[in-house]
Amino acid sequence: MELVEGVATVDDLDAFVARLGEIGDEHGASVQAFDARTVVDRAHLDRAVELADRALARGENVARDRAVEVLLYAAGTRQIDRALELGVNDGECPAVVLVDAREHSDDPSAAEQRAAAAVRDLTGPGRIEPAETLGEYDGERVREYFAVSDAELDAVEGSLADVVRERVALLDVAK
Repeated sequence: MELVEGVATVDDLDAFVARLGEIGDEHGASVQAFDARTVVDRAHLDRAVELADRALARGENVARDRAVEVLLYAAGTRQIDRALELGVNDGECPAVVLVDAREHSDDPSAAEQRAAAAVRDLTGPGRIEPAETLGEYDGERVREYFAVSDAELDAVEGSLADVVRERVALLDVAK
């Protein structure tokens, strides 16, 4: 899995998302853009990919598109409209773009690197200006999105990131 971090400037969201899909198709990879303010860490996305692949292998997936299934797991919900709230929008925001080719390519690492380079070179409906964004999540935004209360945080031994990763893992239980 390759992650492209940066500040996304999106002029036309539909065209930007379509272009990411084209890049994925061109390189045999799943490509999904997230608002980095709601991604707690790399492990959050690693786990989402792992569980999405397991759901696809078992025929338990909700989405036909692997990138959308990954988004659903990252968001901890089976509701696509709700999960889309974790994506980027028109305008500017910190972003992390996930590129994963392990299900599509004989040489996933090379395919991921080529697709990630294409994401970095995006122009037109949107572009990514390189910057470190992963791990710089907005705690209040994350708590609101994942409905994490003070009581829940007080009751767990882990961090907010641990609670979010647990929500991702528990999505299968909630089916």
